[in-house]
Amino acid sequence: MTDFTLYTADNAPQDSKPLLGKSVEAFGMVPGLHAVMAEAPGLLEGYQVLHQLFLDSSFDDEETTVVWQAINVEHNCHYCVPAHTGIAKSMKVDDGIIEALRNETPLPTERLEALRTFTLAVVRERGFVDDATVQTFLDAGYTKRNVLEVILGLSQKVMSNYTNHLAETPIDEPFKKFEWHKQG
Repeated sequence: MTDFTLYTADNAPQDSKPLLGKSVEAFGMVPGLHAVMAEAPGLLEGYQVLHQLFLDSSFDDEETTVVWQAINVEHNCHYCVPAHTGIAKSMKVDDGIIEALRNETPLPTERLEALRTFTLAVVRERGFVDDATVQTFLDAGYTKRNVLEVILGLSQKVMSNYTNHLAETPIDEPFKKFEWHKQG
């Protein structure tokens, strides 16, 4: 394994120091993912910007969680599934939704299931989603804007999931209780 440094605000590359300051403001700590990403300030900044843009999308907290966790689980991200479990709980997302996403079991509503199905189609087909799949998503009450916002969420998750795979980022202490391993 290649060792990656977990930077702090003190030892980070100069261009990453203010970005890690933003992390502390937002999370009360430097998440391990951000500590690793600090090696490449552009990656950390891009991730932070995409994170905020996705939070500001037209999705509500449950839908945001569905997109994030569907991708995290599909990508088998040992770090992001526990982290986003904690984030979902802080957003007051129903535990039934959280557990269904973690365990790849049916979601409580057809609408949320349609969002997960569409998100996974985008991931698995690398964007080459057929018209029928898009129409099914639209028929579930979503919009063309939502189609494109799934791509926004996926872009953010590729940055984090792939970084965590390469760096084997340790799970942050607050999220260790949500440790997760892909079933099957």
